[in-house]
Amino acid sequence: QVQLAESGGGLVQPGGSLRLSCAASGSIFRIDSMAWYRQAPGKERALVADIRSGGNTNYVDSVKGRFTISRDNAKNTAFLQMNSLKPEDTAVYYCNARGLRTTRSYPDPFTSWGQGTQVTVSS
Repeated sequence: QVQLAESGGGLVQPGGSLRLSCAASGSIFRIDSMAWYRQAPGKERALVADIRSGGNTNYVDSVKGRFTISRDNAKNTAFLQMNSLKPEDTAVYYCNARGLRTTRSYPDPFTSWGQGTQVTVSS
């Protein structure tokens, strides 16, 4: 099993900043991508940003120029730096990781989710 532990959410005023962290642990053979999703009340979970092992990144249009995803491959950790936060960024943010996990035989694909961390942007 591969577990993800998130931290860094909270309450912030509009225009403020937060930094989310996601640490992966367990039977990790290789992590190919890490991503952040968010789910606002009454809406479906949606991709915010992702980063591949080579460093390529992808962002949803609404956060481009404000959010930055990064990754420490040696520590199996991903970060989401969120600047210029807006009330519409309010949501539960979930970390996601995909890759291969170790088994007694051949490495096996995995997809893991974190438990979610609340981000609230309000004055």
